Amino acid sequence: MVINTNISALNAAAQLMQSSTSLSESLQRLSSGSQITSPADDPAGLAVSMQLTSALGRVQAASNNVADATSFSQTQDGYLQQVNTALSRMSELALAAQDVTKTTSDRALYQQEYHALGSYVNNVATQSFNGVSLFNGATLSVTTDPSGDTFDMAGINLSTNSYTNATTVDNITSLSGAVLAVTDTEKAINQLASDRANIGANEESLSYYSNQLTALSNNLSAANSQIADVDVASESTTYAKDNILVQTGTAMLAQANSMPQSVLKLIS
Repeated sequence: MVINTNISALNAAAQLMQSSTSLSESLQRLSSGSQITSPADDPAGLAVSMQLTSALGRVQAASNNVADATSFSQTQDGYLQQVNTALSRMSELALAAQDVTKTTSDRALYQQEYHALGSYVNNVATQSFNGVSLFNGATLSVTTDPSGDTFDMAGINLSTNSYTNATTVDNITSLSGAVLAVTDTEKAINQLASDRANIGANEESLSYYSNQLTALSNNLSAANSQIADVDVASESTTYAKDNILVQTGTAMLAQANSMPQSVLKLIS
């Protein structure tokens, strides 16, 4: 029996340190919800998790781009619905102005409303969405995935002759002018139908891209969760075990430290 070197106490202290360290790590995992609380916990897993987190950020950015582009298209169609109403009324006025029982004064009254509606359509052509023109005919490239791939969203141009002939040039104060206006408004309505179909195709494609990004985001989140998120049930079991070992180790260290006192019995 020796006094200077208490092997039992040293072993108990070493075991207690290991249990305390493990208990502290379990506590950090449970409190943070992550099983990687430091790079040393899982270096490879941390690297993969960082890449997945970065990819998730890019997916969210692409989703925002697609959502904004969808709002842009919906705003376009909202305006064009009103343009359709205006052009339909203009077509009615042009046809009504062909009534042989109407005088020039009567047609002048029709022309006032016709001109006002044409001015409205021309004003719509100048509208914008967050500073981006809605109807200048420009094709917009929308980023649709985290790799930067794009979808070309066909533009709508309300300043083409198909529209301006009816909204700016035509005058229904004369019978011949009214006849021409009917033809021009019909062309404008046909062009409008084609433009709204393009908008519908844009919205449909953007919807597919949005659904695709949602699925990708969910799958990336699930993959990252397997690496980074703590299994609370399993970690709680580990925490309970380590807590018991710390308490037991503390008691055994105290017991081991008291053993040298038995030497007194040999020299008393």
